[in-house]
Amino acid sequence: MAEEKKLIDKIEENQKQAVVIPKNLSVLPLRDIIIYPNMIFPILIGRASTLKAVAEAVEKEKFVFVSSQKNPDVEDPGFDDIYKYGTIAKIIQVLRLPNNLLKVLVEGLFQGKVVKTIDNKDYLEAEVTQIENNFNPKDKELKGQIRHTSILFKEYIQTNNQTPPEIYSAFENIDDPLRKLYYAAANVLSKIEKKQEILETKTLKKQYFKLSSIISEELEMLKIEEDIEEKVMDSIHKTQRKFYVQEQIRALQKELGEDEELSPELIHLKKSIDDSKLPDHVKLKTDEEFDRLKKTPSLSPEFGVSRNYLETIASLPWYKKTEDHLNIDHVKKILDEDHYDLLKPKERILEFISVLNLAGNLKRQIICLAGPPGVGKTSLAKSIANALGRKFVRFSLGGVRDEAEIRGHRKTYIGAMPGKIIQSMKKAGTVNPVILLDEIDKMTTDFRGDPSSALLEVLDPEQNANFTDHFLEVEYDLSNVMFITTANVKFNIPEPLLDRMEVIDLSSYLDPDKLEIAKRHIIPKLKKEYGIEDFSVEILDSAIMKIIEEYTREAGVRNLERNIASIYRKLAKDIVTEYDNKRKSKSLRKKALHTNPYFKSSFKDKKFIIDEDKIEEYLKVPRFKKKQDELLDKIGEARGLAWTSVGGDTMPVEVNIMPGAEKLTLTGMLGDVMKESATAALSFVRSNYKSLKLPEGFNQKKEIHIHVPEGAIPKDGPSAGITMALALISAAAKIPIRGDLAMTGEIDLRGDVMPIGGLNEKLLAANKLGIKTVFIPADNEKDLVEINEKAKEGLEIIPIKHVKDALPIAFKDWGKHIAKKKLGKI
Repeated sequence: MAEEKKLIDKIEENQKQAVVIPKNLSVLPLRDIIIYPNMIFPILIGRASTLKAVAEAVEKEKFVFVSSQKNPDVEDPGFDDIYKYGTIAKIIQVLRLPNNLLKVLVEGLFQGKVVKTIDNKDYLEAEVTQIENNFNPKDKELKGQIRHTSILFKEYIQTNNQTPPEIYSAFENIDDPLRKLYYAAANVLSKIEKKQEILETKTLKKQYFKLSSIISEELEMLKIEEDIEEKVMDSIHKTQRKFYVQEQIRALQKELGEDEELSPELIHLKKSIDDSKLPDHVKLKTDEEFDRLKKTPSLSPEFGVSRNYLETIASLPWYKKTEDHLNIDHVKKILDEDHYDLLKPKERILEFISVLNLAGNLKRQIICLAGPPGVGKTSLAKSIANALGRKFVRFSLGGVRDEAEIRGHRKTYIGAMPGKIIQSMKKAGTVNPVILLDEIDKMTTDFRGDPSSALLEVLDPEQNANFTDHFLEVEYDLSNVMFITTANVKFNIPEPLLDRMEVIDLSSYLDPDKLEIAKRHIIPKLKKEYGIEDFSVEILDSAIMKIIEEYTREAGVRNLERNIASIYRKLAKDIVTEYDNKRKSKSLRKKALHTNPYFKSSFKDKKFIIDEDKIEEYLKVPRFKKKQDELLDKIGEARGLAWTSVGGDTMPVEVNIMPGAEKLTLTGMLGDVMKESATAALSFVRSNYKSLKLPEGFNQKKEIHIHVPEGAIPKDGPSAGITMALALISAAAKIPIRGDLAMTGEIDLRGDVMPIGGLNEKLLAANKLGIKTVFIPADNEKDLVEINEKAKEGLEIIPIKHVKDALPIAFKDWGKHIAKKKLGKI
């Protein structure tokens, strides 16, 4: 009771000593601080508007209104940038500092609120009202709230290392609940927005509740920070203690002359190195590196670098070999099982096995399989490894442009690793694998180096016994490795690299070859892959030929495989749909059918025959015309033969002669060389029109248009010269050229036919289209010995020395044309 009476007397005394505060006050915006009533706080002032506000207040009664800025970064705040609620304060002292700054000491008096802003250009001024905070000291709820806040504040002071314990002692000596509230609020480190809420709350109980919430939240954050700090310090102490103990052990062992005790990690690494049976020069390097690793602290970055280096050395094969299968019949059997035809590559492999049988070792063997996509280059390399009983590793060089991809990075770099060659050896696990360097013609170069130059050492039998990877820093023997490379266009391979390889050309497949490949390899593989090998499914030969002729035009069999796969997928859908429709139960089936023992037996008596009609049902409209539709005799159209990176192809050349400006128009996305061939062909025809029995002035006041169809595809090369010349003669003489005739050859201005390349692929393309007769340059006749017999089968190949030699054969009506010319009817 005595304490309550004392509080009441103090309140009454304060009310008697009420201060008269002006209605309009200067407003001082505060940055990052809140001044509560009953607080004395220094403010540094430098803004011109605030200096004027302080000067005005000092001249009057020294009262100001202080309020915090919402955003402390605003340099020239207005009323929208400060809180409406703040503190009415009195200036106690003004001290002038250097640099035009004022240090103003203010004392907070009462809570206040801006009720009206006053228009003042020099500084902020507002009409402020005092917020009366009346409370009943006998209110038990208020007492309980004060006691709860006091307990929380005490815990906060004890937990927070940034606040001295004397603050709580001063807090306990304050009797006035209002002063107690503001004192605690001022000493809690919290966000301005949170502390501002206390000033905006009008009853003391609610203010204490706000303060309790703020302290509780801060206490929770302090405990989390304390836990985190404790865990961090605990981790640091453990690490330091471990390091300290290790150093003590190391020092004692050194003092006693004993070998240093290794950690389990280093013991395992040492065992791996010893078990690898390294060559002497490598063992010397690893021992030196391991001694350095033992002395390196485990937390040092160099420890990880050295450990990674030694682990790589230990994981490489240095002597381990696989035993070669040297039986010729065994190797031949495996190659024939895996691939149809490809006689020349198979013969080359059998020669290799034969020499191995005689010599025991053969190093000068770098084979390059060159051919169009889909003819089996990669799979043939895999079969070679399988036939020899060697490990097989493949990596693609397509798009590789960094020399470090081949030779590796020096181990001092972060994230350094060996090059692809050493990685492949690690993956193979033996010193004599078959390594396939795929797409060697698609390497590129940039500022990081030339990977093709790095491959020179790898593929040179005289150098690769001492191959040095930047990461290993020791020589590694690659002489026992059988390197096989693949390329689509061997002319794109750099000459020094090509010189180190033996190129074996893989030709395009003819239609009968594709039929056999589909029956022997593609269909059995896809049946097993799509789960229909236990069903009676048969694709007729005529159906396969329909796919080959009307749905694919390719050198290899990839699109053929895709189309057959599409047929099997649709067939699988039909089988599953038919089974589900026959089920008596219409409940939702949740298990896959391959787990149902009755599923396959329900189709045991049913045969699925896929004929030509089914092909169109499954694959829809054919993509290509049949051969016979393309082999018609036409005026002004001759069929040339072209070589591309995807194999040989036929290329019609069309010529129109029409009234108009006397000029030559070339279309079909032709390259510069092909345009020059057209110009040369026209020059030859014009200069020899009499001997060719063409009408005089056939080109005068005429536009000659030469077009090569499929205009979106770039075309270039000189071998279409004879084709363009015969098409021009046909258009000028108005005589059709045989549709079953194709030709290739470069011509000069005198009409001589010069040799060309890619003859094998061109003859294959003619054979696939059903061409009967082919003109080739006479100088290429010697190459026919090397041409695949299947490419020549059914073709009448006629060597041509001069364009005029081709005329009687190319034009069925050439004799009639000559006769008409003699009679003067032309």
